[in-house]
Amino acid sequence: MTTVRTPLALVLIFLMSLASAGSAFAGQAQHIVGPAQLSATVADRAAALDADRASVREALARPQVQETAARMGLDLNRLSAAVETMSGAELAQAASTARQVNEQLVGGASTVVISTTTIIIILLAVILLVVIAK
Repeated sequence: MTTVRTPLALVLIFLMSLASAGSAFAGQAQHIVGPAQLSATVADRAAALDADRASVREALARPQVQETAARMGLDLNRLSAAVETMSGAELAQAASTARQVNEQLVGGASTVVISTTTIIIILLAVILLVVIAK
């Protein structure tokens, strides 16, 4: 019986030492990403989404866009409300299109550019309508 107790006692002592060492290391666990970096990343993402929404709202506020939307029979209030619910790829695509509209309409545009801009405005409206339909 003594021959069984000695190895068993050694195994138990070994396991207890591992458990105590493990709890000592657990208190020293470090995060891969610190709280400050995580907070900064979340803030940067929120700022990017806000900038995308601002670009779309700026495009929707332009008189040329409002005229085109009116000719198409679109409700600008619904389109503006849809901007607030967009996120991810939909918002990125709408913002990209809106930035093109904003760049082309700055400082007045020629008739050729207005035709291209009208197509882009229509694409923006279609994107927003798809979001509303969801």
